Amino acid sequence: MDKVRTRFAPSPTGYMHIGNLRTALYEYLIAKSSGGDFILRIEDTDKARYVEGAEQVIYSTLKAVGLKHDEGPDIGGEYGPYVQSERKGEYLTYAKKLVENGAAYYCFCDKEDNSAEHLESGHKDKCRDLSSEEIQKNLELNIPYVIRQKMPTDGVTTFKDVVFGEVVVENKELEDQILIKSDGFPTYNFANVVDDHEMCITHVVRGCEYLSSTPKYNLLYKALGWEIPVYIHLPLIMGKDEDGTVSKLSKRHGAVSFEDLVKMGYLPEAIINYIAFLGWCPDSNKEIFSLEELVKEFSPQRISKSPAVFDYKKLDWFNSEYLKLKSEEDFENLAMPYINSVVKSDICDVSKIAKLLKSRISKLSEIPEMIDFFAHVAEYDLSLYTNKKSKTNPEISKSVLIEVKKELEKLDSWDYDSLHDLLIDFASKKELKNGTVMWPVRIAISGKQTTPGGAIEILEILGKNESLKRIENAINLL
Repeated sequence: MDKVRTRFAPSPTGYMHIGNLRTALYEYLIAKSSGGDFILRIEDTDKARYVEGAEQVIYSTLKAVGLKHDEGPDIGGEYGPYVQSERKGEYLTYAKKLVENGAAYYCFCDKEDNSAEHLESGHKDKCRDLSSEEIQKNLELNIPYVIRQKMPTDGVTTFKDVVFGEVVVENKELEDQILIKSDGFPTYNFANVVDDHEMCITHVVRGCEYLSSTPKYNLLYKALGWEIPVYIHLPLIMGKDEDGTVSKLSKRHGAVSFEDLVKMGYLPEAIINYIAFLGWCPDSNKEIFSLEELVKEFSPQRISKSPAVFDYKKLDWFNSEYLKLKSEEDFENLAMPYINSVVKSDICDVSKIAKLLKSRISKLSEIPEMIDFFAHVAEYDLSLYTNKKSKTNPEISKSVLIEVKKELEKLDSWDYDSLHDLLIDFASKKELKNGTVMWPVRIAISGKQTTPGGAIEILEILGKNESLKRIENAINLL
């Protein structure tokens, strides 16, 4: 078999949708697991959807997740150019060849002529049967035209897909699709076929929504005498609706672009690991894979036909695992912009805050709300002092805080061990549960029911003066 060559061919429309990124990942894995090449091609023929700067989004996203292409517009290669709009002449040449061998035809109809009432059947228009003389006359008169593919009117077209198996489509269901538009540019469907052939693409990987279009592609390959590639169609990615049902993933389900997920505090490596599982599973129970491990493990035969559901809770889990795997230094570098957005280093030791957070968050964007109490204690309900497990209520808490404050004022060394010993000894002497002491102290210095870290860690980070000030304020409130 020839060397495996896959291609990722996005349109520069502004952002990288999760579905597009999964396609790129699977194409990369299919190529690299076979020692093949992964090609980047920019499909920019749809000028109406073109967004300035969108190509850079494509490059930056692929770089961020480690999908390094072997050929592309930015690095060149043997089969360039790798931008569709730069290959315009070749498409028209092939389209005219199809006209010559009877697989396509010039269509001079306007949109009204091709409306339902003017078509003889679901896919035929009157230009299919124009004589060569009529065609030549229209061309000489410079009448605008498109070139349409001439579909067979009976029989079936069959093809094999790696995921969906044998697919059979009745030819009468296939419309005479446009190959070359009136502006001379190819349609998406035609340009794909030509580019894939000229770039020696062996495996075409795309969403299952293109299954019904594949017979059209195969008829073009056959008419031009080209080898048909291996097809791998991927299952849909669905999102969870509010009523518990699922539908195709869209913005109403939340963030659906790579950039949005990164802004929400998800790590690129966690995103790519999770996306790998949207339609594929390994031959083991392992879930955490580096990109290199995915290359070794991946097999297109393990791609599912069933739609995959994008689950943010599962992505949270993946992300939390990747955050835990970070070194303390790397995690601090990642977390610091979020920490500094609410807590300045002149208030307390922000490095110690980072250490508290590492094993307690699922995504970086959770940090500001979790730690804003280090900057100041917001108003809170005194009912927070009531906790059945710790056997506390506002009255007990007030008496505990009054006495604890006196002990803390005497403390010379304000570090974790000293604070720990003092509070534990205090509870023991007073014959109280540790929680009966720790709970009110933590509420007093944070004003929150849940915090990253307990009373001792927070006391140490806040420092003696700030801690005593907050406890005094809590006593007054109580």
